[in-house]
Amino acid sequence: MTTETDNPLLAPWETPFGGPPFDRIRPEHYRPALDATMAGQRAAVDRIAADPAEPDFDNTIVALERAGMPLARVARVFFGLASANTSDALQAVEREIAPVLSRHSDEIHLNGALYERIRSVWERRDSLDLTDEQRRLVDRYHTIFERSGAALDEAGKARLAEINERLATVGTLFSQNVLADEAAWTMVLDSEDDLAGLPDWARAAAAQAAEDRDLPGKYVITLARSSVESLLQFSTRRDLREKAFEAWIRRGENGGDSDNRALIAETIRLRNERARLLGAESYAHFNLADAMARTPEAVSELLQTVWGPGTRLAAKETAELQALIAEEGNNFELSAADWRHYADRLRKRRYDFDESELKPYLHLDNLIEAAFWTASRLFGVSFAPVWDVPLYHPDVRAWEGKDRDGRALGLFLGDYFARSSKRSGAWMGAYRSQHRLDGDVRPIIVNVMNFSKPPAGKPALLSFDDARTLFHEFGHALHGLLSNVSYPLLSGTNVATDFVELPSQLFEHWLQEPEVLKRFAVHHETGEPMPDALLERLLSARAFNQGFATVEYTASALIDLDLHMAGDTDELDVVAFEKAALERIGMPPAIAMRHRTPHFLHIFSGDHYAAGYYSYLWSEVLDADAFAAFEEAGDPFDPETARKLYENVYSAGNLRDPAEAYTRFRGRMPTPEALLRKRGLDEGPRG
Repeated sequence: MTTETDNPLLAPWETPFGGPPFDRIRPEHYRPALDATMAGQRAAVDRIAADPAEPDFDNTIVALERAGMPLARVARVFFGLASANTSDALQAVEREIAPVLSRHSDEIHLNGALYERIRSVWERRDSLDLTDEQRRLVDRYHTIFERSGAALDEAGKARLAEINERLATVGTLFSQNVLADEAAWTMVLDSEDDLAGLPDWARAAAAQAAEDRDLPGKYVITLARSSVESLLQFSTRRDLREKAFEAWIRRGENGGDSDNRALIAETIRLRNERARLLGAESYAHFNLADAMARTPEAVSELLQTVWGPGTRLAAKETAELQALIAEEGNNFELSAADWRHYADRLRKRRYDFDESELKPYLHLDNLIEAAFWTASRLFGVSFAPVWDVPLYHPDVRAWEGKDRDGRALGLFLGDYFARSSKRSGAWMGAYRSQHRLDGDVRPIIVNVMNFSKPPAGKPALLSFDDARTLFHEFGHALHGLLSNVSYPLLSGTNVATDFVELPSQLFEHWLQEPEVLKRFAVHHETGEPMPDALLERLLSARAFNQGFATVEYTASALIDLDLHMAGDTDELDVVAFEKAALERIGMPPAIAMRHRTPHFLHIFSGDHYAAGYYSYLWSEVLDADAFAAFEEAGDPFDPETARKLYENVYSAGNLRDPAEAYTRFRGRMPTPEALLRKRGLDEGPRG
């Protein structure tokens, strides 16, 4: 049996930066460590709940913060690797532990004596001489416990715990099913005709994917977004595009053990029941009550604000692409599998802009440095590589971050390449969050992405969308690294879902600044900077294809909202529901949802983004308006604007309500006009 002394997850982490000892952790260590730290937290919570002393901030709120820290330390490692570098053994633990962790969480949040102590502190918060940060912490604990069902009667608590436990299991299964479908599908290209249209860099990535699968001399397309979208964009073989696109949109809907349709129906039913138990009209009403938007009506209004202009612009784009097809002597109707290919062709014609011409200037290493340099210009931070820390995969890299005075910010990890052990998409995670509860604890932040890995000795070249993803996730990383709060619950990205995307989406703007591109977009072979003419064409094409981009995203957000307002769904056929909803909103037939429901990980692998996928658009309203502050100052790196941004957004965690935080930065709340201008929708046909 593994003991505390030989379990590296439970022993002190005597590594550089105090990070996880990844080189020593094995799958068999996780369950004992999770069990031990859950038991420790239960014992601590029991002591707090039974404390005969009058409840106060320290003996109740701060004590609760400390009680959860050992479990959080282990869970961050486990779930970080379960997403980024999983295995059959880890997935087995994940399936086993999900309901156990749910029960454990409910035992705490449904503890009546503990809730009464929290409520007592909350009711007396004005008389306890608390700082603003301490008041915010009390408010958040009270809100969390209320929304977790602490005020329910015993029957309600029991049913809520059953629901939560099942939802934890179902969410885990959903995520693993999508990963299984992605890992199981490949398309082998073994002739020059199969490779028709693919640029050299795409062929090299496909060759590397084949090597990784012991298929030397072949070329493999996978369902990693960077792989499949390259084929959809460049391949001149329509039959191959259709085959790949069909596999891409059918993830989670292929029958057999990995089919997610029944899991979705169960999830929606259980979420609605949970919402009703907690007094809400629907799950959307429940989840949004603690978000910046507050109500489904506010979300719907925003989505409709862009849907109309977006579909009108998409109709114009459809006609242009259909005309291009006809011009080439073809008589087929534009389909979703065709869009990326013909949009790329039209972009080349209209702007003399070729993604393949751009890609040699977008070297991964240079773009990492560009993100670091941008952060330095804005916030005075710096990053230097470190080589002596244990990492969980050979592809992972590490840097130490320091502030403008040379003090440690934390450790930043970058995990950039796709592999079969990693779920799709891109995300930021934290192996440790910043706080000052027990000394100055510095964070360990990771960015995980799925770029195509180049062959050994070859450069990793990115598309502009890849580069934007890199900047987006590094914006999240900065939100975690720059955090400057006292308590873990308020740290870094622990903010409302529709506010958390502001720092990430805002940071994307600097990628398109000429000063950044001229410095870092240099040819990987010659070192020559991107020619001014190419840079000008790139920037002039920024609003191209925005009808498509707006529609594919907004459709997913609308379906998410509709599903979580649907009421009773005992007989839910999610594919039929999706089809009917898309017909109702007038979905253009040549555009597919960005995330179809059977593989919509954002909303079904957990509930963080459930009824909340709109958050990217809500935050885009904020980020467009926020960047306009720099434009109004006449300098994209204006020091005073950057200072206010740092103090009120990037370093502030959850110290304030998001609306107050944004208003302190900008002086007012935003309106959608800046977003419409950014997407080119203010100039689209109004019809």
